[in-house]
Amino acid sequence: MIVIATAQLKRIVDEAEQSFPNESCGLLVGVEEAGTTGRTVRVLDVQASPNLAQEPERRFEVDPALRLRLQRELRGSGTRVVGLYHSHPNGKAQPSAQDLAAAWEPDLAWLITAVRDRQAVLTSAHLLAENDGRLRFVPVALRTDDWEPYVERVGDGGP
Repeated sequence: MIVIATAQLKRIVDEAEQSFPNESCGLLVGVEEAGTTGRTVRVLDVQASPNLAQEPERRFEVDPALRLRLQRELRGSGTRVVGLYHSHPNGKAQPSAQDLAAAWEPDLAWLITAVRDRQAVLTSAHLLAENDGRLRFVPVALRTDDWEPYVERVGDGGP
């Protein structure tokens, strides 16, 4: 599962809409927590990056200088770069074959925002998993930090 503050998710979505028809991109800073329900990535900060790809309408490339700066700043803090995000203009909120080919860090979480006609329509979350020596994306739950589980009410007359 990936947990992110509502304001940070809004920043990612706003950036995706503003970058259209190009892909937006950036890095996610946070912590990874192991629990009884599996791996949870908790995003504590979002760092936007210029898209340095030669074809920014079809690909994304995070500025390596941003990554290096963050790694230096975060050293010893207990937080690290835990993921990345990017948008798919007029595409789906799921990893593409290009994304899989570029996924060389199996520990990173991926957030992908689909944007249609300048309007973000969905953001999805993915983790990488290895199966038979091959990496693949696995969709995971994306929750805002104010999300609460449903509580069943008994006897309140509701549905």
